[in-house]
Amino acid sequence: MDMNDYQQWTELTKKYPETFNVYYPAMELGGESGEVLNQVKKIARDDNNILTEERRNALSKELGDVLWALARVCGDIGIDLGDVARMNVDKLEARLAAGTIQGSGDNR
Repeated sequence: MDMNDYQQWTELTKKYPETFNVYYPAMELGGESGEVLNQVKKIARDDNNILTEERRNALSKELGDVLWALARVCGDIGIDLGDVARMNVDKLEARLAAGTIQGSGDNR
């Protein structure tokens, strides 16, 4: 599925008031990211550091929730998810070319 098509589809499942635009999906993004971390934690704690098929499925569901929240933040601020992906590719390719893919700082 195309990223922008997905983003448009998420508009159908948006059930928060307009006054919560940006705020609700941004908080959802943080919460769902935490759910991803909980699933990763369970790989170590419960699954003997083995990624089981059950855990992979649970992670996939949580990652889908992260994607939904990200798509809604983008939609609420009027940018295309596909454009965000392209900007990220451009940024990382520039870092690769400059030999600065590792390290810290936003402007490298």
